[in-house]
Amino acid sequence: MKITNVSTLVVNANMRNWIFVKVETDQAGLHGWGEATLEWKTKGVVGAIEDVSRFIVGEDPRRVEHLYQMMYRQYFWKVGIEGMSAISGIEQALWDIQGKVLGVPVYELLGGRVRDRVRAYNHLGGGTMVGMYESTEPQEFAERALMVKEMGYTALKFMGVPRTEPVEGVRSVAYAEKLVRTVREAVGPDMDLMVDLHARCWPAMAIQYCHAFEPYGLLFFEEPCPTEDIDATVEVTRKSRIPIATGERLVTRYQFREVFEKRACHIIQPDLSHCGGLWEARKIAAAAETYSIAVAPHNPNGPLATAVAVHFALATPNWLIQEMLTGDVPWRDDVLDAPIDVQAGYIAPPTRPGFGVEINEAEAAKHPFKTEAAQRYFHPDGAVADW
Repeated sequence: MKITNVSTLVVNANMRNWIFVKVETDQAGLHGWGEATLEWKTKGVVGAIEDVSRFIVGEDPRRVEHLYQMMYRQYFWKVGIEGMSAISGIEQALWDIQGKVLGVPVYELLGGRVRDRVRAYNHLGGGTMVGMYESTEPQEFAERALMVKEMGYTALKFMGVPRTEPVEGVRSVAYAEKLVRTVREAVGPDMDLMVDLHARCWPAMAIQYCHAFEPYGLLFFEEPCPTEDIDATVEVTRKSRIPIATGERLVTRYQFREVFEKRACHIIQPDLSHCGGLWEARKIAAAAETYSIAVAPHNPNGPLATAVAVHFALATPNWLIQEMLTGDVPWRDDVLDAPIDVQAGYIAPPTRPGFGVEINEAEAAKHPFKTEAAQRYFHPDGAVADW
């Protein structure tokens, strides 16, 4: 069996372009799908897929680890986030092929199920651009949080801290506390809440937010500090009584190593569409487990990425909860032949071979690539702000 072609299918979903990767073989009808979505980096990822796929065309797709090593190591210049996203999408597609060849779901190839269902969490309003990034009013937060609760989810994440300076006064802390309090009061005590800071703050400010949010029982506080400054996150983790999560912008186990060695967080968040794919994510999770660190994969991506993440969750012992979106575009489920079915906040194990889904290429083609809207954020004085 040989790989004959690697191609991309780009689907515009408003705030993101989903990048689906198709790996075809010389066996009639046998192909695999993966997802390499990386917002605002679409052309770079598509180009990187073209670059790295040259190494694997003509090779046996069942040699997943071997082909990963080829794509990762046979360039003199090691790849960054665009290249690792490309490798991740291809690697996922290889697992899809392997599952189809053997006639089993991918999680069976990862050691089999360690749980019977996968708990998922959603975002305000199901994950629309307005609901996730452009709302700042407490009443809007409450209304959109209730929408998610009414959908049956038992956990919710939101940007409880509007765009903020790395260090500023107490007014922003008081306003953020009001947003979190409003959501908690709206959904009640039984729904798990998570707040994402988007790595905007330095430790002194992030610690203030942690202390302000303590009364509201967060499941975790995400990315309090810039990812490139691990010691900053360490400082917050040491002084917070809320579990700290980080890692969505890190790739490969090598970048996660410092996080583990310094016990910089309580929960890591590798993105299976960026970190190197399923097998690299399993290696990251195994390393995390030796430090008593849980895994909650990052995933604001397309529906195929969610399908892939379900298999990872089913086979990973120290997995905690799975991020997903449902409302970024109304036709989200149409691009799959079998939509992800969430019942009372949980996803049942797939039973079909591979990832259990196929891309509906005709539906996907109705939403071709568009350049994403530029996210141009500035502080009141005109200085550039982190997104």
